[in-house]
Amino acid sequence: MNYIGSKNKLSNFIKQTVYDVAGNDLSNKVLCDIFAGTGIVGRNFKQEVNKVISNDFEYYSYVLNKNYIANHKPIEEREQFLRKLNELDTKKGFIYFNYCRGGHGERQYFSDENGMKIDAMRLQIESWKKNQEITENLYFFLLASLLESADKVANTASVYGAYLKHIKKSAQKKLILAPAEYGINDNEHEVFNQDSNQLIKKIEGDILYLDPPYNARQYGSNYHLLNTIALYDKFTPKGKTGLREYQRSNYCSKIKVVETFDELIRNANFKYIFLSYNNEGLMSEVAVKNIMSKYGKYDIATIDYQRFKADSNANRDHKASRTLEYLHILEK
Repeated sequence: MNYIGSKNKLSNFIKQTVYDVAGNDLSNKVLCDIFAGTGIVGRNFKQEVNKVISNDFEYYSYVLNKNYIANHKPIEEREQFLRKLNELDTKKGFIYFNYCRGGHGERQYFSDENGMKIDAMRLQIESWKKNQEITENLYFFLLASLLESADKVANTASVYGAYLKHIKKSAQKKLILAPAEYGINDNEHEVFNQDSNQLIKKIEGDILYLDPPYNARQYGSNYHLLNTIALYDKFTPKGKTGLREYQRSNYCSKIKVVETFDELIRNANFKYIFLSYNNEGLMSEVAVKNIMSKYGKYDIATIDYQRFKADSNANRDHKASRTLEYLHILEK
């Protein structure tokens, strides 16, 4: 999934820095990825630590991580259920009527056919769950597969803050439900759907990885349609883009972010803390250093890399093609 703030391209840098600080053997360690997003960091450490604790307060992220992190054993019947979903007839449902041109007359997040396929698949997955025909593990595997596959044919410039006026080539392709493959191992992992500053008071471990939002753009609005597919609840979409009510993070508020971050670090019962942030963030490098230094030994690692671009529009807030990513390090 093409995701704002994804650490996929930075995974080697993050992993090497964690090993340099926390030691070469992490097999007995508990690692928490508390702003998990699509779960890239947790996935990269899943095979190498004793347990991953994954959390995000966006529900679509919870679904993805219930599959990618919590699922750790093979699901034998998954192929037959994937096949059944791909063979379903289309159905006009909530996505078609509210987010496709044929259903609403204006919004065009998906082609009409793909919108109806999403509806048919989502309704069937929920029916299987309700009738106890699938396990919880299979439920989240199928739902994560649907989110990933739907995102590949979305008619957007990567995020769901707006749809495109004309159906782009990738959105014209027929939606095929592809498996959201997860790592297999013997260890149990935990996944939460909570506010990070509340969860931090209830958990403990060895390594805490932090990747909070950097700027004022809320993930709940940028990825509202993924939440809608994941929750598949009934509401009245608002405005031109069909927004749902969404949670607002203090980490996206210039007024609240410093106090909120200080509270998180203060309450963290972890020996090693790593914070990914960049030079375009709401908190300055100095502000982060001042907070983390209060609670132990501070250090920093940096890397220059190509920044995320949702589209090719030149009229964006940041025109630089590259950004400086900081990995702030604290040993409490």
